[in-house]
Amino acid sequence: MNLLLTGCFKYSEIQMESLRSLGYTVYFMQQEKDELPLEAAEVDATVCNGLFLSHDIDTFSRLKLIQLTSAGFDRVPVEKIKECGIELYNARGVYSTPMAEWAVFRVLEHYKQGWFFCKEQEAGRWTKHRGLREVAGIKVAVVGAGNVGMEVAKRFQAFGAETTGFDIHTNETIGFDHMALTETFGERVCEYDIVVITAPLLPSTRGLISREVLLAMKQDAILVNIARGGLIDEQALCEVLTERKDLFAALDVFETEPLVEKSPLWRMDNVAISPHNSFVSNGNNARMFKVMYENLKNFIEK
Repeated sequence: MNLLLTGCFKYSEIQMESLRSLGYTVYFMQQEKDELPLEAAEVDATVCNGLFLSHDIDTFSRLKLIQLTSAGFDRVPVEKIKECGIELYNARGVYSTPMAEWAVFRVLEHYKQGWFFCKEQEAGRWTKHRGLREVAGIKVAVVGAGNVGMEVAKRFQAFGAETTGFDIHTNETIGFDHMALTETFGERVCEYDIVVITAPLLPSTRGLISREVLLAMKQDAILVNIARGGLIDEQALCEVLTERKDLFAALDVFETEPLVEKSPLWRMDNVAISPHNSFVSNGNNARMFKVMYENLKNFIEK
């Protein structure tokens, strides 16, 4: 069986050999937009990310398994894949820990005035700050109660916060004190000190954080987005953050990436920007390889 790997994952030679030992003939291409190292019609399985943005999936006539290195499915033709009976797997659970830690980090950084103390240290000034806040006792809304959302909620619970998960169901879910339907989020956003976005980008969730939602946010609330930029109306966000200096936004993802230089978000004091970096961690490689190895092993053993 032919397995096509791409440079979206950094393989060690030991990992490559482990995949070969399963019975695969392994082919590798660094850039997914480049020419394939074998005919598309000869590929049985692939581990990729955005391969089908540059290569027509219809030409992969033998393809039966796609393993993504991303948690989201927004870079592959999901409906077409279903029609063709291709097994599709994502990086479920791989990035949950670092992303959840990042969300907590950004909130603590703001509550404990991390930027202020860094600047004072650089200037050699001994200056106390009397405006520090604590997480204990606050209310946190997590929009998207999947793997990442659960890990976010668990960590805020550990700090003594009350957590509510918003999703398409209200089933009891680990890490959440309460569950609610996503469709009710807009009318309840005013209750929460922290809003963390971890939901997938779907037609139903695009622009979920609208101007109306932003304007309704609680005084001094924090918005953290570690999901997809399209979940927030970015133009409205810029305008509302200009009007409401009490709000703070920690943004790791954007509608267009990299974020354009002319975006006013770069220059706002109530915004923390990171370059889609929250998922990065020293533990990702081992977790991702375990996921792909098990799926590829089960596939070839069928």
